[in-house]
Amino acid sequence: MAFKPLHDRVLVRRVESDEKTKGGLIIPDSAKEKPAEGEIVAVGEGARKDSGELIEMGVKTGDKVLFGKWSGTEITLDGEELLIMKESDILGIIA
Repeated sequence: MAFKPLHDRVLVRRVESDEKTKGGLIIPDSAKEKPAEGEIVAVGEGARKDSGELIEMGVKTGDKVLFGKWSGTEITLDGEELLIMKESDILGIIA
């Protein structure tokens, strides 16, 4: 894939959630919510201050992250559905 996000944007691949509940019930596709968890696929170089100084990104490729339910813009690259979002839309990194 030849895609590099610009500035403080990241490219995220959603992590699919379980298809069963803890009790063993199978969740149909129509009842599933889109997961708010993903893996960083690519990162931009970072934002710039008014002085032109680069602000480094707080996330890196491969990080597992949580993001807001309505965050990002959905795109399709090479047949895969991904999200482009600003770094500020990311709520945290999963350790």
